[in-house]
Amino acid sequence: MPDVLQERAGVAVLVCDPDGPPVATVDDALDLIGAAFLGAEAVAAPASRLDERFFALGTRFANYRLRLAVIGDISRHAAASPALRALVRESNAGGHVRFVPDLDALDARLAAVA
Repeated sequence: MPDVLQERAGVAVLVCDPDGPPVATVDDALDLIGAAFLGAEAVAAPASRLDERFFALGTRFANYRLRLAVIGDISRHAAASPALRALVRESNAGGHVRFVPDLDALDARLAAVA
């Protein structure tokens, strides 16, 4: 299944295919952002597609006025990084980045904000 634009809880979300190409470089991220600009307000990216460096928090993250939801189990990364655990806690309390276990949890978060 390719990445697909879906309406989820009233929000246009680019739902990324878990089996799609990895997001490992700046160009990969820009490609995803470019695809999202075709009508998405948010991107739901499976954790499995994100490069390990994403979870190291040493990389810069630019906000392109898109919401990002990292979908899936990141417990291995969170267990290894107190900073990541803090980021997840703060992000899930508000803001443009969310960490959720699945698309149903994303739908619930989106509906709560609407």
